Amino acid sequence: MFQKGLKDVVAVHTKIASVDGEKGELRYRGVKVDELINEGTFEDIASFLWSGERANTSLASLKEYRVLPNHIIAIIDALPSDVSLMDAMRTAISAFAHTEFKEKTLEEQAVILTAALPVIIARHYRNQKGLPIVEPKQELNHTANYLWMLNGAVPTDVQVEALETYLKLTMEHGLNASTFAARVTISTESDLTAAVTSALGTMKGPLHGGAPSGVISLLNEFKNPTMIRDIVRDKITSGEKIMGFGHRIYKTEDPRSILLRDKCLNLQGKDPWLDIATIAEKEIIELLAEHKPGRKLYTNVEYYAAAIMRSIDMPAELFTPTFSAARMVGWTAHAIEQIRDNTIFRPQSIYVGELK
Repeated sequence: MFQKGLKDVVAVHTKIASVDGEKGELRYRGVKVDELINEGTFEDIASFLWSGERANTSLASLKEYRVLPNHIIAIIDALPSDVSLMDAMRTAISAFAHTEFKEKTLEEQAVILTAALPVIIARHYRNQKGLPIVEPKQELNHTANYLWMLNGAVPTDVQVEALETYLKLTMEHGLNASTFAARVTISTESDLTAAVTSALGTMKGPLHGGAPSGVISLLNEFKNPTMIRDIVRDKITSGEKIMGFGHRIYKTEDPRSILLRDKCLNLQGKDPWLDIATIAEKEIIELLAEHKPGRKLYTNVEYYAAAIMRSIDMPAELFTPTFSAARMVGWTAHAIEQIRDNTIFRPQSIYVGELK
């Protein structure tokens, strides 16, 4: 059977996550994400995805791996400033494939790579901007430390809470393109760094990792709430896509967008960007229902992700790297699961060229 792009083809059995597009449900190891994100930190949920245990303290700490090995630092600092963040991340991560790293368990390797990626991002980003390097603060949690290393200022509780919610909701989402790439690579009995490097290369593509940038452009047009309806109506009638609405999988509201919206509503009045995003969503949903009846164009995760990124002053070039820093957990969890019950991926192709 031929199915272009392998759409709807079941390729693996997994215990890591499930996505139900009809019900609008996302579960991590059988538990709804709305339950998990309210009871655990990023570190807690990462440990749960790796181990399947709700309280695996042996995997919970990422702090001890925030200091990069000297050879990784040298590689990052040697990169030209015009090397993109995604390319720098891929290069630095691949350099973890040395003997001492490979002697660790796969779970330990997953922890190290997850701890290291935000540090890699922050270091290359500040090198690009000609800014002094900010060393990690051990007293800060994973999310707060990332913001600290990017900006050189201790983030506010509001900033940490908003970004941590996003990171927890995007660390895993089934067999998406980058996760599939990781599983294909490690199915050859390659190593974890190779699998993650493949995933990073896949995430770099704008069809997979770049969507929130378009939402920022949309929100930038709303100088005040009174402008929203006219701007959106003009876009719809001219055939322009409204970024942040509609999803390939979900046929109802994306559960991640609901949870991010709830977080934004809880923080309402504390950040003007979050305020205008929540007002705009209602207007846009009404207009889409009016002009495109029956299309089921609900808010997706990129909409509120963009609002949160903008509220913490995160530049657009950091959106996909930050998404990748969260998804590192899912990539490594899937790669570990694949190698422990492995069959190499080998789909067939159909030749459609000339016979000579």
